[in-house]
Amino acid sequence: MKRIAVLTSGGDSPGMNAGLRAVVRTAIYNGLEVFGVKRGYQGMIDDKIIPMDARSVSGIINRGGTILHSARCKAFREPEGRAQAAENLRKHGIEGVVVIGGDGSYHGAQALFEEHQIAVIGMPGTIDNDIGGTEYTIGFDTAMNTAMEAIDRIRDTAASHDRIFFVEVMGRTSGYIAVIAGIAGGAEEILVPERKTDLPALIESLREAREKGKSSMIVVVAEGDDAGHAIDIAAKLEELSEFRGAKVTVLGHLQRGGSPTAFDRVLASRMGVAAVEGLIQGHSGKMVGITNQHMMLRPLSEAWECPQHFDFNLLRVARVLSV
Repeated sequence: MKRIAVLTSGGDSPGMNAGLRAVVRTAIYNGLEVFGVKRGYQGMIDDKIIPMDARSVSGIINRGGTILHSARCKAFREPEGRAQAAENLRKHGIEGVVVIGGDGSYHGAQALFEEHQIAVIGMPGTIDNDIGGTEYTIGFDTAMNTAMEAIDRIRDTAASHDRIFFVEVMGRTSGYIAVIAGIAGGAEEILVPERKTDLPALIESLREAREKGKSSMIVVVAEGDDAGHAIDIAAKLEELSEFRGAKVTVLGHLQRGGSPTAFDRVLASRMGVAAVEGLIQGHSGKMVGITNQHMMLRPLSEAWECPQHFDFNLLRVARVLSV
């Protein structure tokens, strides 16, 4: 293998730039030419493929987002789009591709490998930590710390005004940001997609907390909770109980931005090295994952066939500590 490419796809996550830097510099270290694909699979179809060198990734390890940009690409879901993308890769002499993204990006990589025999290795880049085959995804630690810091600040205001605050964090199908940030921020209640929300039980829990002397409370809500978004749950709380004036803060895309933590920078760096070395060793249709601090290559399909199992014991820990 002489030439490889790297792209970022789907939602951005802090640490993607660190991963890009690692891929580019590991390729150069091993005597490979490396190209960057701008705007994900759309750029692959549009031939937005540019050569990169060690200096093109200088000064980006601490930056959030992705210097290659990202985009969602409907055309790549069709065989014709993937055929055009493969043709462009071959035109540049590219034999392998590193894809940094979530499981949707992995589906695209798998199709490119199966249909056109382009070697692919995936790196899990998503703040939700919801990809199978790895204990941690690039960006999760930063997003969780961002949410925790926001909860810390909101608690100051909640305590000053004796209020209940509902804090909505990202997580359509995964409650990991909510539960980790909730425990770290001392939340009284944590609502996640993995567990059905019982509104009467929530109300009773908040009543008990008030009877124990708590004048302010924090409820962390993952955006995919079955009872609705935080603003909907707060409104239902007012309808069904004596609680009035609950405030809602939606953190939204704030959690995707910002400088990545040391953990995410090192994780992305290690994964970038492992991805390029995997291509050099002849692996394809694989993803890089971390298990017990070891980098491992697993089939791309594990990302969706073996999803992360939510640790319900974390909710028990939150309940014990909320007394």
